[in-house]
Amino acid sequence: MQHDTHHFILKVSCPATSGIVAAVSSYLSENSCYISEMSQFDDEFSGRFFMRAVFRFNEGHKGDIRTIEAGFDSVASRFDMTWELHSSDRPMRVLLMVSKFDHCLADLLYRHHKGEMDMQITAIVSNHLDLRPMAEREGIRFIYLPVTKENKRQQEQELMRIVEETGTELVVLARYMQILSDELCQQLAGRAINIHHSFLPGFKGAKPYHQAFDRGVKLIGATAHYVTSDLDEGPIIEQEVQRVDHGYKPGDLVNIGRDTETVALSKAVKYHLQHRVFLNQDKTVIFR
Repeated sequence: MQHDTHHFILKVSCPATSGIVAAVSSYLSENSCYISEMSQFDDEFSGRFFMRAVFRFNEGHKGDIRTIEAGFDSVASRFDMTWELHSSDRPMRVLLMVSKFDHCLADLLYRHHKGEMDMQITAIVSNHLDLRPMAEREGIRFIYLPVTKENKRQQEQELMRIVEETGTELVVLARYMQILSDELCQQLAGRAINIHHSFLPGFKGAKPYHQAFDRGVKLIGATAHYVTSDLDEGPIIEQEVQRVDHGYKPGDLVNIGRDTETVALSKAVKYHLQHRVFLNQDKTVIFR
C-alpha cells in the first residue's frame, strides 16, 4: 500500500521496555500530528523493539517537520533509540545494476512507469552492453562498467563514486552477475538488494534450473535479500516459491524461475522504498 503525499514515516528501533509507544504517540499528538498507521514488534530473542508510524499534520495546521525532527531527539535519548524520519513527498533515489538478463529490469521499469514504485532512478549500471537500448528507451542514464579480474577494484571504486555523485540511496542488483567484494558490501550495507534463485537443495554455479531438473525438484523459488560479504546469505527481505513436478522441462523451470525472481525482487524493493524494513541482526522485521 502506498501512502498519500504529505505524510511522514517514522522508523524506530530500541531496547524493549515499557512506555515507548506512549512516548512516541504523545509527542506526535502534542505537536499537532495525526497518526494514520502504526505497527510494532517486540523481538523477545534479541530484546529489540521495532516501530513504524505514519503521520501527518492535523487539518489546517501548518507544521514544520524540521521542528518535529529536532524535538524528537529528547524522546529518542530516553529510550536509546535508533530512528529515521522520512517524507512521502520525496521519492527514494535508486541505482539499478544489471548484466545480460532483462526480466528483473523490465519488471522494475514497468512498475515504476505505472506509479507502483515511488523512486527516482539515478542510473542503470552494467558490466555488459546488452541492456543499453532498454535504458535509452526509458531516457535513463546508462553506465557501462566492464569488470575483469584485473580492474575489479577500480570499477567498484568508480561505482561508489557514481553512487555518491548521484545521491543514490538504494542499489538494486537486478540480476547483476558479478560477486561484489567484501569492501563494497560493507560500503553498501543495508542499502543494496540482490535477487537469486533458491532451491531445496540449493544449486550454485552455471545453469541452476538445469541442475534442478536433473535432481527432480518439487519446489523452486527466489530470494531477495540485502547484500553482505557472505554470498547470497544476507538478511532476507522476500521469498517467492512455486511447486513443480516431473512434467516440467528445464525450459519450463527457467520460465517459472524468471517469474518468481521478478515478483520477489519487486516486493523487496517496494518494502524498502516504503521504509517498511528493519534490520534485526542477521534477519529483518518487515511491517507489511
